[in-house]
Amino acid sequence: MKEETLYEIKGLYRDDFRIRGFRFGSGEKSVCVVGSMRGNEYQQVFTCSHLIERLKSLEEKGRIRGGNEILVIPCANPYSMNVKKRFWTIDNTDINRMFPGYNLGETTQRIADGIFNSVKDYKIGIQFASFYMSGNFVPQVRMMKTGRENTELARQFGLPYVVLHNPRPFDTATLNYNWQIWETDAFSVYTTSTSAINRKSADSAVEAVLNFLSKQGIIEYKGYEGYISRVVENNDFINVRSEFAGFFERFVEAGEKVRKNQVLAEITEPYTAEVLQEIRAPENGIIAFAHNEILIYQNAAVFKIIKDIDG
Repeated sequence: MKEETLYEIKGLYRDDFRIRGFRFGSGEKSVCVVGSMRGNEYQQVFTCSHLIERLKSLEEKGRIRGGNEILVIPCANPYSMNVKKRFWTIDNTDINRMFPGYNLGETTQRIADGIFNSVKDYKIGIQFASFYMSGNFVPQVRMMKTGRENTELARQFGLPYVVLHNPRPFDTATLNYNWQIWETDAFSVYTTSTSAINRKSADSAVEAVLNFLSKQGIIEYKGYEGYISRVVENNDFINVRSEFAGFFERFVEAGEKVRKNQVLAEITEPYTAEVLQEIRAPENGIIAFAHNEILIYQNAAVFKIIKDIDG
């Protein structure tokens, strides 16, 4: 394992801003794994740290196949993580809306440029991503529909779902999208949580990546084969929304099977405990996303359901 600084900005009042990378093996740029882009993505850094631990052990045992280099970048925004702020600390911009970057632009554009120059030549790109809404997810692999998406390759992670996402205008400035445009096979791996550490989910994500690398002939590894992934379109998710604002108490978890009309959660009036809404499942299916904050706004997406194809 070789640790190095991939990008650096000199700091005036704080320590210098550094993006650290960990390289394994040597030869062709085979796989790059990127963790946290935002300051609240603790689970993504935690998952990367355990992947680094496993790859280090495999390398010491000579089980990274010759001619393959693997790069892991655990955190692309340590400044924001240090002060517990989701976006860039100065102007609240999102690094993952700045790709491919611009080396003469604003700070986050320069950071994105520095990252992309380090990762754009890899054959395969994997990002431990998070969603813009606060909640828990069923483990899944996501790909942008750019014309270069490869669902059969994505199934080799062995996660329950492969989700195809139609890019919106702002998605064109993400790492995943630009990786694909620069002819990298790019995948976003979603674990159960974001701002809270979930060891079980992290271990599952690491196992999925190691099995994927094994199937690509990059490492020698025999682990749990995982699921036969179901491919779904992001637009096929059923959105369940709140009708009221108030305290939110949910009764189901991400990944759980639910039946039509099952009570999924309640919204109560904060001062009187009056039940304002019983949120019920509109169809039989699997909970793909579940809101996990105490408070909920009116007309917010609280659940996303993958419809049961067997009815």
